[in-house]
Amino acid sequence: MEKFFGREAGLAEQQVTGRAEEQLVVFKLGEETYGIEISVVHEIIRMQDITEVPRTPEFVEGVINLRGRIVPVIDLRKRFGLPVGERTSAWRIMVIQMGDITVGMIVDAVLEVLRLPAGSIELPPAMITGIDTAYLRGVGKWQDRLIILLDVEKILRENEKKELQEEAGREIASALEGQEELLT
Repeated sequence: MEKFFGREAGLAEQQVTGRAEEQLVVFKLGEETYGIEISVVHEIIRMQDITEVPRTPEFVEGVINLRGRIVPVIDLRKRFGLPVGERTSAWRIMVIQMGDITVGMIVDAVLEVLRLPAGSIELPPAMITGIDTAYLRGVGKWQDRLIILLDVEKILRENEKKELQEEAGREIASALEGQEELLT
């Protein structure tokens, strides 16, 4: 396995992204700090009632109605196989774009938005915090912290994205049928 460290990692990242720095939304999940590119984040909202959807994977909490748009919501802790913690007032739903699908991700807390120099990003080590490195694209060093950078496109498999899109479509159809019945 090819490894990049320090300056080489930064140069490799800069060559891949073409940027000297990345702007990240940084959030907490368990004891670790994670970051995703701000360009995929639509908005961050407080926890709200989530409508459960039967026969979905365990990590899918259900769907929310976000200003008339049905958005599937996943629990990132469950997705990564981390222990599920008690819900606190700091929990948030980060609404992000994952390819063609908009998804809400439950996180423990959103900490900040920051610019991370590409030179401070390294490829993830083989084993990190107990989650599969397939979800990761690097580890950033920021001041005295390490920020685990998620690869948003790999959080869900293609078949899972398709299932969530179909489920959101069924929820919309169901809501429309309910409105038609009220009008007749």
